[in-house]
Amino acid sequence: MIWLRVFLVLVMFATSARAGVVRLKDLVEFDGVRGNDLVGYGLVVGLNGTGDGLRNAPFTEEIMTSILERLGVNVTGEQFRPKNVAAVIVTATLPPFARVGSQIDVTVSAIGDSGSLLGGTLIMTPLNAADGQIYAVAQGAILAGGAAAEGDAATVVQGVPTSGMIPSGARVEREIEFDLGSLDTIRLALREPDFTTAGRIERVINQEFRRSVAIMRDSGTVEFDVSSSRSPSTAHAIGRIENLLVEPQRKARVVVDQRSGTIVMGDDVRLSRVAVSQGNLTLRIEEAPLVVQPNPFTDGQAVVVPRTGAAIEEDPGISLAEVPEGTTLSEVVAGLNALGVSPRDLIDILKSLKAAGALHADFVVR
Repeated sequence: MIWLRVFLVLVMFATSARAGVVRLKDLVEFDGVRGNDLVGYGLVVGLNGTGDGLRNAPFTEEIMTSILERLGVNVTGEQFRPKNVAAVIVTATLPPFARVGSQIDVTVSAIGDSGSLLGGTLIMTPLNAADGQIYAVAQGAILAGGAAAEGDAATVVQGVPTSGMIPSGARVEREIEFDLGSLDTIRLALREPDFTTAGRIERVINQEFRRSVAIMRDSGTVEFDVSSSRSPSTAHAIGRIENLLVEPQRKARVVVDQRSGTIVMGDDVRLSRVAVSQGNLTLRIEEAPLVVQPNPFTDGQAVVVPRTGAAIEEDPGISLAEVPEGTTLSEVVAGLNALGVSPRDLIDILKSLKAAGALHADFVVR
């Protein structure tokens, strides 16, 4: 069953690799069209006894005192130990061209010893960017995806109840100053740099405008001349090219997840001529000590006599098999499947093939 799962993963990956062309906007990032990360520190209230223990999280008491004083409640010198509040870090991404008044999603994560944020409400929390300025304010009910239950002698937790999100939970209060229309040229940054793919992007764009408006600068950058495209605006020019279809050229890659035994190989993986053999060697040692009692009516003592059994067993394993030069992915899968190689053994074989220089692909182990 495990081998069948890996085999299906391999076939699915090979099929997707042959899917052909993809949209340009799925291959590149447009210069200046990017989001900005936001972060804030806030307080969640309304928890059902799963809040922070204030003795272990004094910062929770400090922010709670600060919020109450801003609301006109004087708590100086007061001792309170509520169990329904928790200090949290709030994160969000400000999308490109976000305008004042638009709403964005936020993620809320506990930083104290709160057991769960389920049912809590985030109090008004300012979100800052890297420049220290406030760009959004978050508030609302939290949707936590996990659950936790606790008894006197057992605790059960499903998912991560100490983290949740608030859909459209933040409102944009400041805009990022960026004038897209003032750009005469735009750089297209490839997510996976490749000279062949960059050249194809250049050719497709020039064919669309029937003139030379794009040029490949390196494996990761294609420069697009907006002024030469004769478009009404920069936005019109981007909208015209972002859905152009390009066939990307991908590197040959083998990805191995040692924890689950999953192996994924791309369609371009090739092997040089090599011979493969695999087997298992088992060393077994058994201790069976024997106790010898003294004869009756004597002053002797019992003696323990050691007895050890040692044996070496070698499984038949897999006979030596030859893999011809230029073997493709489907041939590798069919051959290893015929040899009865398990996923764990296949990982060892692939490592040895890479070490021997016979596997022509990037070997990534996770």
